[in-house]
Parts: sequence; C-alpha cells; structure tokens
Amino acid sequence: MNKILLIEDDPNLGILLADFLQGEGKEVKLCKDGEDGLKEALHKDYDLAIIDVMLPKVDGYTIANQLKEKNNTMPFLFLTARSMKQDKLKGYDLGAEDYICKPFDEEELLAKINVILRRLKPVHHSCPTRFNLGKYEFDYERQELVYEGNVQRLTQKENEVLKLLCLNKNKILKREEAVEQIYGKKDYFLGRSFDVFISKLRKLLRKDPNLKIENVFKVGFILSEK
Repeated sequence: MNKILLIEDDPNLGILLADFLQGEGKEVKLCKDGEDGLKEALHKDYDLAIIDVMLPKVDGYTIANQLKEKNNTMPFLFLTARSMKQDKLKGYDLGAEDYICKPFDEEELLAKINVILRRLKPVHHSCPTRFNLGKYEFDYERQELVYEGNVQRLTQKENEVLKLLCLNKNKILKREEAVEQIYGKKDYFLGRSFDVFISKLRKLLRKDPNLKIENVFKVGFILSEK
C-alpha cells in the first residue's frame, strides 16, 4: 500500500480527498498546517506528498525548500489555488513532480499520482544503475554522485535526468521524449522544469572539464565525455 502525506488546511477538502485516496487503496496521513506537515515529511517515510501552497505556519514552498536542504528525496506535487505562470514555474523549480490547480478532478489527480508512483518504482536490474562519468561515479539506486570521495546526494529529479543522460551518453537526448519519460506527459511548464535540472547537473559536473552537457538547438541535450 502506497503511503501518501497530504498537507491541506481546508478541512473539508482535506477529509474528502483523504477518504477518496484511501478508497483507492492508498494509506493517507492528513496534516492541516505546514508545520505539522513538514515534521511528518522530515521524520517519516512516505511514497509521495501532496502539498498545498498557501498553508498556515509554514507555506508549501518553504516545505519544499526544507526538504531540499535536508536532502529529502521524497517526491511531491503541489495542489493549490495559485495558478499564475510564475507560481507554476517556482513550483517546478523547487522539484515538484506536478503542479495541479484547484478546482481539480479527483480521478485525474489519482491518475497523475499513479503515474508518479509507477515511475518511481525500483529500476529493473537489466538496466545499468552505476555509471562512470570522467572523474565522477554515479549510483542511480543510491541517488549519489561521487567526486574524489565526496558524496553529493541528488534529488529525485536530478537522479532521473542524469540517468537518462548517462544512458544516452555522447548521443542526443531528445528534450520532448525526456520530459515525457520523467514526468509522464509533455507540457510547456514541465519542459521549463526539465531545463532547470539540466542547469543544476551542469553545476554538479563542472569539476571535470572533460564532461559537458551540450544544448542541441530545438532538439535536446548531449552528455559528452572527451
């Protein structure tokens, strides 16, 4: 049974959504403010978090930032009434799997949750999980990038994007196909989010000058190694 953390301050919506997800076979913990939600997220194991943005005590964006600072790799999505473009871009920049605006369709939300959970299942053993990248070692299953003995723990998204780049090393990774594999669908905002993770990975790999993530204009990216 998948364990889901729901952080939602609207009591009616929170209870209705928790009941719906439980009826679909999910185990749900409902937190009614950001402070309690953050404590749950940091100290207990969940398969996925659903986070409102406008929360009392601690807002959703702050929760996402705290998870990132603590190297917590739990996937999460935002469920919020804030629908401005800049809000969506900020949500994806913080590492959200998806950004869903209220009002929403429960069946569509469930479908998106199941796509995320299926994608994050352990990789099949026939697919490589350890990669040598110049002076770096990348362990996909442990979400670790190692340089001269120093370990950098990757976020879930950084981990997934780097794996795709490694599997296509010295070949073009088509942007649209990569976005669909990472997020389960094609979308403008998701494409912008994907570009953010490419930029983050460039910074993480910058210590080895023989490694480069190159742009292929309007097509995608190439992880090249000299």
